[in-house]
Amino acid sequence: MAKIESIIKSEIQRLAKHEVRSVFLPLRREVWGLKLKLSNLIKNFIVLDRFAKEISKAKSTEPKLEASPEEVKASRLTPERIAGLRRKLGISQRELGILTGASLGAVASWEKGKFRPKGEKKAALVALRKIRKRDVRKMLAEKPGETKREEPPKKSSKRTKQKKLLGKRK
Repeated sequence: MAKIESIIKSEIQRLAKHEVRSVFLPLRREVWGLKLKLSNLIKNFIVLDRFAKEISKAKSTEPKLEASPEEVKASRLTPERIAGLRRKLGISQRELGILTGASLGAVASWEKGKFRPKGEKKAALVALRKIRKRDVRKMLAEKPGETKREEPPKKSSKRTKQKKLLGKRK
């Protein structure tokens, strides 16, 4: 009987090892794949982190529209001064709106005297007084809003079409 018991025991051990291997090998491959993915993610993170640091360093060197609360409170922004500031910087009402975060209509209303800029918009205008024209152009180039509008194609009349056709025939 002892021989049968040892044979059964060894057979059970062999089958158990076989089952463990059949379950363990796919898990081992999956763990290896996950480690590889993790390694790639870490490499990507390092690259993105370095890129973010470069961007933040570049942002810190570029001119910003900041004014102290005392300057903002003491400033007297009349419609003439707002228009004069805009002309001094050589920008359009639309571009001034982009810089201050206001709409074109708001800037026009400020210059007409219908409304006065308040809060962040007033602070931005006060800060614009201290910035050079070159820096303003740089800020406009970096802003996400487009500063130049694309003109729609001009419609030609029947006469211009006829002239073009006559010109081609000659």
